[in-house]
Amino acid sequence: MRAVVQRSLAAQVTIEGQTVGAIDHGFVVLLGVGPNDTQADSDYLAEKISKLRVFSDDAGKMNLALADVDGQILSISQFTLYADTRRGNRPSFTNAADPALGEQLYQAFNAKLRQLGMTVATGEFGGDMQVSLTNDGPVTILFDTEAK
Repeated sequence: MRAVVQRSLAAQVTIEGQTVGAIDHGFVVLLGVGPNDTQADSDYLAEKISKLRVFSDDAGKMNLALADVDGQILSISQFTLYADTRRGNRPSFTNAADPALGEQLYQAFNAKLRQLGMTVATGEFGGDMQVSLTNDGPVTILFDTEAK
């Protein structure tokens, strides 16, 4: 699995002009699922992100996790994180999981985050979404479970 995590002051996702998910502050997580990913990958990533310490403490050091700042997560499915751009100018997405597996693991990821006590807003799997955020810092962290 691959995830792009952006620390955000506020974020929302809309579909056809309707807001379907929004957070005040926390993380925007763009999540891509590969064909060999498993429930274990999903759980691992949820655990890592829930404990990621990138919020400033009183000394200004990035030392606090999401729960420490009462933050929330906006989770967006993003199969394009598996784009292969090595040949030509049109990306190939054959490295992404099939939609059934992708949705299963995306939903499992969100469920695990909630089980860990996180407040999670979502987009719509496979939907044509518009995501807006105010990136804080900016702080952007990349995760790839193949590299663990």
